[in-house]
Amino acid sequence: MSSISASHDARQSLSELAPKDGASVPDAVARLLQAAQTAQASDLHLLPTRKGLELSWRLDGVLSSIGVWPAELAPNVISRLKVLADLLTYRTDLPQEGRLRQAPGQVEMRLSTFPTLYGEKGVVRLFVGTGSFDTFDDLGLADDQLPLLRRALEETTGCLIFAGPAGSGKTTTAYTCLREMQQLHAGRKSLVTLEDPIEAELPGITQSAVNRPAEFTYSLGLRSLMRQDPDVILVGEIRDRETAETVFQASLTGHLVLSTFHAGSAAQAVTRLRDLGVEPFLLRSGLRGIQCQRLMRKKCPSCTTGCESCWSTGYRGRVLIAEWLQPESLPTSLEELQIIPADSLQIRALAAGMKRLSERAKELIAQGQTTLAEAIRVLGHEALTPDAPAIP
Repeated sequence: MSSISASHDARQSLSELAPKDGASVPDAVARLLQAAQTAQASDLHLLPTRKGLELSWRLDGVLSSIGVWPAELAPNVISRLKVLADLLTYRTDLPQEGRLRQAPGQVEMRLSTFPTLYGEKGVVRLFVGTGSFDTFDDLGLADDQLPLLRRALEETTGCLIFAGPAGSGKTTTAYTCLREMQQLHAGRKSLVTLEDPIEAELPGITQSAVNRPAEFTYSLGLRSLMRQDPDVILVGEIRDRETAETVFQASLTGHLVLSTFHAGSAAQAVTRLRDLGVEPFLLRSGLRGIQCQRLMRKKCPSCTTGCESCWSTGYRGRVLIAEWLQPESLPTSLEELQIIPADSLQIRALAAGMKRLSERAKELIAQGQTTLAEAIRVLGHEALTPDAPAIP
């Protein structure tokens, strides 16, 4: 965007986008959204406060302030975003969510509003990276891990789980798997998705979005999809017991099911699924693998302490680290699987050859791709192991 260039301070350029009056709000909002896309931000936050509408965005997983717009124009700005998302502008007393209307080929964006003390807060989610990872080479998985993922995707039944916290790239990885399978099978397999929301268009793949107000839930949609003769089903996220049970039941009835799940580690994903109500025999029979992952910022290739290219952070871009839990790591006894804690399961998985996330992070530090400070930010105390290298 012309207002953000290498010859100007980024934050000053963004503050210049502030609307002067109500009539200039639509143009200012359009420029702000374009700036966020240009910067490859994943989220844009607009928070009304006593002093004004505070703007911040998340770059490479880190939230940073980018300016303050006039307080008196804050309702107009949020209202403009709600118009673009086909939301009810007159309802400011309840949360709303919708997809921003965009021209074909532009970045998918979704708006979420929430009532706060000084007015509605708006958060725009930009799915900037989801369409940028077409192949496994783009993901950057470790050489010893990629064959495990490929082997799991060759199965015709079973469940493959991508675990991690929000913003760890789970859906992006799942999308890449679908693209790889589509290319490999050249249309000879029926690939379908059930998502909330649809993050990016996948040509040649049947995609559907749940509609909870209309009672079109994950569990209902999944049961219906099973009658559509699919070979591979991507379920956007396992959120509740009913969805979890339906996913694993589908995995035992002639379907390969991919899904995402919030968990801190691969071992925790197993115990959380069990605690969510998935029976041990379903876990033992249906699971094809769990990949728990994080995204770590990479050192900026253009500087050592910060430059305009990396928005003065010293980092630019992110790299994927992941740990892979093989189903063979699970106890053979269903009674033991019913009660085994995550720590004990982690020990079994490590004994079977799993590399922890912290080990993957240390490998990247040794290669000079990232820093221990970044590993600590992403992994916390897990990165502070005795054999960890010194902070660069």
